[in-house]
Amino acid sequence: MNGSASVEDLNRARQSLIEELQAIMWYDARAKEVEDGELRDVIAHNRDDEKEHATLLLEWIRRHDPAMDGELREILFSRKPLSGMGD
Repeated sequence: MNGSASVEDLNRARQSLIEELQAIMWYDARAKEVEDGELRDVIAHNRDDEKEHATLLLEWIRRHDPAMDGELREILFSRKPLSGMGD
């Protein structure tokens, strides 16, 4: 893990993650309203590409933000109830 990323790069990655998540939401809303099934499939495919982008950004952030790495390691893929996690 490289904990030496600049604050600016971390902020750029976090903002990009926000934008990818917003794009997922927009594609979900559009897919719900589209009447044509083929177009719905294209929109859903595009949405899923955004999920890949978001995941790549999250992994980059994890690798460069030690505190975020610790939180993700504790919580992601755990079987514990969410109410029992965190502070």
